[in-house]
Formats: sequence, C-alpha cells, structure tokens
Amino acid sequence: MPSSLIADRAALEAAEAERLAIFACRSTEATRRLPVADEGRHFDYRLSFQRDRDRILHSRAFRRLKHKTQVFVPHLADHQRTRLTHTLEVGQIGRTIARALRLNEDLVEAIALGHDLGHTAFGHTGESVLKEILAGENEVVRLPPVVVRQVGTFKHNYQSLRVVDLLERRYAHPGLNLTDEVREGILKHTGWKKSFPFPLPDEAGLHLGEPCHLEGQVVAVADEIAQQTHDLEDGLRAGSVALEKVERLGISRAIIDRLGAEYRQETSRWVRQSLLIRGIIHLLVTDVLSASATRIERFLARHGITSHEAFAASSRQLGGNTIWFSRATEPLYADLKIFIYQFIINHPHVNRQDWRARRVIAGLFRAFWVNPLNLPSYVLLRAKEELGFPYLRDLPLDSVIDEITARYHASPGFARLVADHIAGMSDRFALEEYASLEQPGPDQRFAGEVR
Repeated sequence: MPSSLIADRAALEAAEAERLAIFACRSTEATRRLPVADEGRHFDYRLSFQRDRDRILHSRAFRRLKHKTQVFVPHLADHQRTRLTHTLEVGQIGRTIARALRLNEDLVEAIALGHDLGHTAFGHTGESVLKEILAGENEVVRLPPVVVRQVGTFKHNYQSLRVVDLLERRYAHPGLNLTDEVREGILKHTGWKKSFPFPLPDEAGLHLGEPCHLEGQVVAVADEIAQQTHDLEDGLRAGSVALEKVERLGISRAIIDRLGAEYRQETSRWVRQSLLIRGIIHLLVTDVLSASATRIERFLARHGITSHEAFAASSRQLGGNTIWFSRATEPLYADLKIFIYQFIINHPHVNRQDWRARRVIAGLFRAFWVNPLNLPSYVLLRAKEELGFPYLRDLPLDSVIDEITARYHASPGFARLVADHIAGMSDRFALEEYASLEQPGPDQRFAGEVR
C-alpha cells in the first residue's frame, strides 16, 4: 500500500475542485475517445489533464520543436526563439493567466505544449507552401486535379490535432488518446471553421460549431502575447529594427510613461530593451485578466450562475473572445502586430530564409511525389497500412512504375501522407534531406530511416 502521505487521484481531484473557480474545467469531467490502459499500475496519482501534459512532453513531435523555426533560423545563432521555446513561453504566460483567474492550469499547460506540434519547418512559410501544393497552386509540384479536388488543405492547428490523434505512435492505438478538452484547445488556439477541408481523424468531442472553453481561450491569447513580444525581442537583438522606432509605438509610450526616470535614465541599451519587453508583457497580461474577469462576471450575473454545475450547463454560450484584451488595449496590440510584420517578419534576412524554405519544402514534396521510393520505408509502410497499397519495396522492379502511376499518383491519401511526413520535419532534417536529394555529395548520409 502507498504511504498515507501520498495524495491519490481522488484526493487530488477533491483538492482541484476546492481551489478552482466555478467557471473552470474539472479533471473529473474530462472525456477521452479510448479508455486509459492501466498497464499494471496499482496506484493513480495523476489528474486527467496532467496525464495529457505528460503524454505530449514525452512525444517525438514535441522534441522536434527544438529544431523548428519561430521567425529567425535557430541554427545560425544561440539566442533566437525556436518553436520549442515559444511553446514553453506560451505555457508560462497561459499558466499565469489561468492561476490568476483560478482556471485549470493543467489543462492550459497541456494545450499550450501541444498547440504547435503540427507546425512545419521554417515557420509559417512551410505551412503556406504545403497549402499551395495541396491546392494545386505551386509551380514546382503539380498534383493531378483529381487529387487536388479531394485531398483538402493544410493548416497547422488542424495538423497538430492530426499529430496527437493519429501520427504519434506510443501505444497499441494510433495517437496519444488525449482528452477531448485538450484536443479542442489545441485545434482552437487559432482560427478554425465548422466545415473545413482538412482530414481530421475524429471530430467527436471538438464542438466545432462553438467557441472554445475558457482554458483554450487562455492559450489562444497567451500565444498572441508570447509571439508578438518575443518576435519583437528577437528582432531587436538581431538588429532588424532600432529600439528608437519601437519606443515610438503607442504601447511602448505607455510603458515608458509608467516607468518614468527608471527607463529614461537607464544607460544600458540592453536593460532598457528588456524593461520595455517585460513592460509590454505585463501590460497585456494585466489587461487580459481585468477585461476577462469583467466579461465572466457579466456572464455569470446574466445567467444567474452561482455553482459549477450551473456554469457547465451554460458554458457553451460563452463568447469566443471572453478571454481577450479590452477595447482600449486592443488597438495598441493591433499596432504592435502590424509593426512587427513590417520591420521584423518582412525584414530582408527573414525574407531570404523564407525564399530558401519555399525551395526546400517544394523540392522535398516533388521528390517524394514523383518517386515515392525516395521516401523512408516507414512512410511507405503507412501507405500499405492506411491506404491498402502494396509495399513498393516488395514489388518486382518492372511493376513499380505502373503501381505508382495507377495508385499512388491517383491517391489524395498518398498526397496527405507526403504532407504529414514533410510537416513533421525539423528545419535541420529538412535541409539534410533536401541536400541528399538535390545536392548529393560523397560524405552525405540518408537520415530518413533512423528518424
């Protein structure tokens, strides 16, 4: 028997219910598509969303985020954000908001850690190239019209859900078997539609026609705050924009006026820069907390809600921007976002890496589509398992081309497998694969089989 000093799941659930606000999600209400196998465990000391967080942390897709670009190429310097550090920063800001509002921190953290698992290499450029290819709009890869009509599109939040529902393989079943609450938050951390041409493995539990729960909304706004403020900091450190220009922004002037002499008399440029970034984050988070609390209070009063049970019965009537900025601060945030796009996202250094990224992603797709034998064996085995195609490496050589033409090149499912494979690549892996296919040399190796 475990020690009486150790809290079991029942004790943890009771403590959670005690500390959470009436409008927070409870672990006891979590639902999954499949039961969690006990795997010989005799003692359970994790809550449902805590288990989801752990499953995401141990996934291969999460580890690959360390080599995926946020804005600046990570392998060219040590201090720029990667997709992994961005994810951790979203989790930190999200937990801060959740704790202050007494929302479910475990749920927020699990969503935050999983929200960008479907992001491609090279940031949003990789995402846009895959979208173009699947739409038949890329000049390098021309998919047959029959494939284009059926394959659907590409969007990273949908791909994140595809990763956790299908592509991760750690159990006897495909995917990580996360709770529906985490799955919904992952999908809805950015824009989604009820009817969207993307092949989700399972739409059950996602409430596609409704706004996300409050914890999911927390991650969405934390993602915005982390992305803009940290892209700004990376851009300042890279010299993409002068601090003096940033200081003229409305949101910067508000911070500088509040800090007064502490800011104006500081002689170190790096300290002033850090003061400004921290001040912007504090202003935005504080504003979100204040504005969101007001909206929640109004919702509870309007519906006469005084208990968690009553809230749960009406929670889907909440607006999608319940957790968001105030009307006064939203224009300041919008100006910041426009500024970052103009001076950082659209900077020549970023544009050059985006140009290279387009060539790499399109070149890889073309190589894998034109000759599927260029793919690693595990992708071809997926085609056998999921599409029912013959395994190409088992076929007689004189029948391979006919099989590719007749089945693979007529299959939207195979185009999706190629998109899955490329979307999962880190920047470094994509560059290595591109070099091995397009710029061969005697010292190169094929890393695809060991990935």
